[in-house]
Amino acid sequence: MRALKHLLKKEFKQILRDPAIMRLILVMPAIQLLVLPFAADYEIKNIKIGIVDQDHSSYSKLLIHKIEYSDYFDLVQYNHDVRVGESWLDESKVDLYLNIPSKFEVDLVRDKEASIQLAVNAVNGTKGNLGALYAMNIIRDFNSDIRSEWIHWTRTNPLPLIDITHQKWYNEKSDYQTFMVPGILAILLTMVGSFLAAMNIVKEKEIGTIEQLNVTPIKKYEFILGKLIPFWLMGYIILTIGLIISFLIHGIAPASNIGILYLFSGLYVFCILGLGFLVSNFTNTQQQAMMVSFFFMLIFILMSGLYTPIESMPEWAQKIAWSNPATYMVDAMRLILLKGARWADMTTHMAVVGLIGVVFNCAAVFTYRKKN
Repeated sequence: MRALKHLLKKEFKQILRDPAIMRLILVMPAIQLLVLPFAADYEIKNIKIGIVDQDHSSYSKLLIHKIEYSDYFDLVQYNHDVRVGESWLDESKVDLYLNIPSKFEVDLVRDKEASIQLAVNAVNGTKGNLGALYAMNIIRDFNSDIRSEWIHWTRTNPLPLIDITHQKWYNEKSDYQTFMVPGILAILLTMVGSFLAAMNIVKEKEIGTIEQLNVTPIKKYEFILGKLIPFWLMGYIILTIGLIISFLIHGIAPASNIGILYLFSGLYVFCILGLGFLVSNFTNTQQQAMMVSFFFMLIFILMSGLYTPIESMPEWAQKIAWSNPATYMVDAMRLILLKGARWADMTTHMAVVGLIGVVFNCAAVFTYRKKN
């Protein structure tokens, strides 16, 4: 233990002397939590729409007015020729276009129904599908307005009516910033923990100080612990900075369950540091360590449920996602910060992440090649 004490002293001095690490710890959380939550918005707005109006009637103008003044569409093209409308899609001038045929109002009044065409540029499938969904909702509202004008209900409505009310829990305003901030904070701990651990040991290899440590009587597990503890404490510093920014900028803060948050985060940082140390055992340069760590981080982030719901993934991808420790961290952050999860809610998450952490760190100790 005396050797571990001296190793920890050396590590803290080395970290404090490295301005790059200090910038990474202090600046990176601030930038990510100030920029990414405002950019990561699932709502798609400013969808370019073109309208071909062959009818020029009062009803067609009313429909165009509803689309033009919606929060989602920008009316960038308007014409009366269908061929021009089709060219808009070919030339990517619009994301979708609406074709209102001639006699639209006549058919609607006379036959009580009329057809319109909605053509969507599906190269960007997400934007195209959501754009079509928004447009169909507007058309549906337009249809409801027309029906309400035509139908004069008696005092007692002869048709059954179900009145639906709803209440949103945990994120009352459905704010995507509130939804994204906990996940981004989880990914921040993942990136910093993995990169710092991998780069630190590899740097020792490059400058040659690893050989001096290898000839000392320090044991392999003491060496890993000496590297792990300082970065583990830094994980708490990063988490604290992130929580302060989340509260000041986004208004998100844990209530009485902050102890659960710190406990689970410490367990998760232990797991991710083990992965970083394991990567460093099989790489000899910082460039190699960076590339290998980036490979794992890309998989961890994309399959963590941060951007894509795990339930919407294929079954084989869901199995991979639930073997990914970042999945549990993202889910835990959202449960604790938004839902106020308690100890009983986190037992499975803690057990799985703890088990993966033990596996990673034991593998790091076992694969570390120490030459006496």
